Amino acid sequence: MAYGDEDTARIAIDDLGDAICALGFVVGEATAPTVPFLLELAGSPHVACKAELLDLLGSVYRTDLWHSAAAATQDRKHDASYRQQTGWETASRTAVHAGRSVIEGVASSVRPEEASPARKLLQMMDDTLPFPEL
Repeated sequence: MAYGDEDTARIAIDDLGDAICALGFVVGEATAPTVPFLLELAGSPHVACKAELLDLLGSVYRTDLWHSAAAATQDRKHDASYRQQTGWETASRTAVHAGRSVIEGVASSVRPEEASPARKLLQMMDDTLPFPEL
């Protein structure tokens, strides 16, 4: 991702996306620790495929599958089984939010293929409600 050509970077981002945000909406334990790496790449001037990196960060940020499942089972005995997964979602969203300054920097790029997805992610961050209390 950092030093490969555009095709190599795109494949690497897809592979990493499958590992940290399966199907584009399921985060796992490794997602939050990976986000600072993605933000560093997105902010680096020499990295190809910034739009794909920002799209992956957007997928991570908007994911709420585990919170939705926990809310749906809140009055049942299985709700405690979602605590760990909801923590992954919360930590992942927090990690993306911590990189807001990097995303803002990319949003000010003169390259529209980078700036547009960054602005879209910033808008998503502004519009997304906090996770509900479980």
